[in-house]
Amino acid sequence: MNITEILPGIHYVGVNDRTTTRFEGLWSLPQGVSYNAYLVADEKVALIDTVEEGFGSRLTENIREAIGDRKIDYLVINHMEPDHSSSVRALRMLYPDIRIVGNAKTLQMLQGFYGIDTGTLEVKEGDSISLGSKTLSFYMAPMVHWPETMVTWCAEAGTLFSGDAFGTFGAIDGGITDSQVDPSRYWDEMRRYYACIVGKYGVPVQKALAKVRGLNPTTICSTHGPVWQREIPQVMDVYDRLSRYAGEPGVVIAYGSMYGNTEQMAERIARELAAEGVGPIFVHNMSYADESIVLRDVFRYDTLIVGGPTYNGGLYPPVARLLDLIAARCVPQRNFGWVSGILRLLLLGECRRTLPGRIRTEDEVGGDLRTRGNEAGFLAGMARGMPRARSADRRVHAPLNQPKTWT
Repeated sequence: MNITEILPGIHYVGVNDRTTTRFEGLWSLPQGVSYNAYLVADEKVALIDTVEEGFGSRLTENIREAIGDRKIDYLVINHMEPDHSSSVRALRMLYPDIRIVGNAKTLQMLQGFYGIDTGTLEVKEGDSISLGSKTLSFYMAPMVHWPETMVTWCAEAGTLFSGDAFGTFGAIDGGITDSQVDPSRYWDEMRRYYACIVGKYGVPVQKALAKVRGLNPTTICSTHGPVWQREIPQVMDVYDRLSRYAGEPGVVIAYGSMYGNTEQMAERIARELAAEGVGPIFVHNMSYADESIVLRDVFRYDTLIVGGPTYNGGLYPPVARLLDLIAARCVPQRNFGWVSGILRLLLLGECRRTLPGRIRTEDEVGGDLRTRGNEAGFLAGMARGMPRARSADRRVHAPLNQPKTWT
């Protein structure tokens, strides 16, 4: 069995990266990451996406293993981020007649990034390319998570090449599809990937999901993580919940502490919540915690409690950093509480804008649990029953044009 042939004529030619420690220089990669590219080989051959240029030689080896000395007719660029496009120039040198396929914004970026402005083919919503018995069609998915993003659909194989959508952190161990690897290890990595990379763009993701559901794919080939087949219903459910910011019942307690006082409050709150039957509970010390894991938990669960001391007249920096990350992702529907005097001054206005759930004031929540013994029980009740606020219904419009077909 050729494990890299996902379906007849559709080959995996991507690579694993187990050496990079920070994705985008920011997010930890304890289990590595994959850069996925795919070949569709028919009467004509199309390569869909490439890999980070440091792994370009492995990509070309994988291509030659799949199709030998055959030429590649088309290179489809779903997403221009360099971990998927930086091998384009090298491929153009190896396959000088290759035609690069992308939408108008992609081709603008292609010229700006790599100086390539010839041998290209611009496609619009619904356009298609015939490879022989297989056809590739293109659908725009702007801001999932870059403005030029699109997806590629092969109807004959029921296969969606989804770009970064439905991707995960984590290298692919051995197999390629979700039936060849243990999918359970990827669910939290999918949530972490979404929270860090895609999290701000819930509304565009919802629009993209509506298009994907209309196609009803039986195989989803993302640019990171395993190829999805058996687990597509759960994949769709995870992305749907995350992009609607629909938190599951659970509490995230994130704190910073210089001399242990805020830490004692965080521990006391966690104990009181557990005593009240609230859970699951996740406690993170922001001086040591992995930010990407905390963001993952904030996206997954419906209640966030934050604590931090005053530092240089402001909020303790690791806690302030977390709140900046959450605000940047516009997470709208969370129960929110805090234990800190400076948090009231700094966050009351800001959190009403970025976390517009029922905000409790310092008079209701804050202070020192050593002198005000009922705050933890109060927060437990808040975690069980705080009303939600809905985010604004913002819409992203992608222009639709008459489809074309090229042969």
